[in-house]
Amino acid sequence: MDFVNSFAPGKQLKIFTMKKSVWLWILACIGGTALGYALLSNDSPKAAIPVITSADTIIKPGPADPGLKAVPLFLDSAAYTAAVLKVTNGDSSGKWPVKDVFPLPGAILPFKRIVAFYGNLYSKQMGILGELPEQQMTEKLLGEVKKWQEADTTIEVIPALHYIAVTAQQAPGAAGKYRLRMPFKEIDRVLKMAEKINALVFIDIQVGLSTVQSEVPEFEKYLKLPNVHFGIDPEFSMKSGHAPGKVVGTYDAADINFVTEYMAKLVRENNIPPKILVVHRFTQAMVTNYKQIKLRPEVQVVMDMDGWGHQARKINTYRRFVYGEPVQFTGFKLFYKNDLKEAGGHLMTPQEVLRLKPQPIYIQYQ
Repeated sequence: MDFVNSFAPGKQLKIFTMKKSVWLWILACIGGTALGYALLSNDSPKAAIPVITSADTIIKPGPADPGLKAVPLFLDSAAYTAAVLKVTNGDSSGKWPVKDVFPLPGAILPFKRIVAFYGNLYSKQMGILGELPEQQMTEKLLGEVKKWQEADTTIEVIPALHYIAVTAQQAPGAAGKYRLRMPFKEIDRVLKMAEKINALVFIDIQVGLSTVQSEVPEFEKYLKLPNVHFGIDPEFSMKSGHAPGKVVGTYDAADINFVTEYMAKLVRENNIPPKILVVHRFTQAMVTNYKQIKLRPEVQVVMDMDGWGHQARKINTYRRFVYGEPVQFTGFKLFYKNDLKEAGGHLMTPQEVLRLKPQPIYIQYQ
């Protein structure tokens, strides 16, 4: 295992005492089961500090906080493995957990569960994010976060705003792509909302007759931000040439791999924590060749059960298309209105959702 010296010339690590330094070194070396720390003096440089993953890969994270006294050097691979097994929820089918890659240090999943509000600020019909005034919306979101935290106290629950930045349209528009890009000022509004409650932001796209290859680069400046992640919706990817809403669309593994590679490149070039990609799904044809989806240390993939209706139907959809075709992590969408449309339907509680195998690590409310 080779270490890379990324410290400024003449600068050295400060070792407090032999006893403390030895114990920290021992912790760092126990098979990746603990975090290693670089102990920095107050005048230590802000240069990137090398990180060794369980695969002995050198990663150079961004500048350390000037006031930081200890910087993690290792992904806690044992903790990661244990957390993955926990959300598997005792499944014995052999499908879960999937054969995974260790993420880069700073990965959110599966150490935290995300509860997100979904929508568009121009529409009250597209989701709770745009339906309520900001303060009322964020208070409701934090209330849901609290419910999930109470339902499972073993994992931290964090809020997120999941914003539809490209919306599918029934008219072709000037570009003939049947999609409408939101102005950046609306994304900036969502970022400010999220900052107030320390929430993540997901930018979601419905490409219509456009492609992920054309749309994803439009959001590069946002994807360079450490708290911004991404979502893609196969339902509105109209490879058939139909207008959105006529038939359910589709993405292939090649499309998903393009997005994850694009995001991975930004992670590597900008020294930011791993990204999360949410892929909506409620039919088999929405995602083709799932076994060819490539997992990367820089991007964590969530297959999100996006179907609405009676809880029995939602659970069946989850079992068939998310559980039955495993990729990496799972999500589950809850509809405040549509889940109540069928006789006997209700909004599923956190306790009900947590009975699923595997347990969804990403929860979305629309």
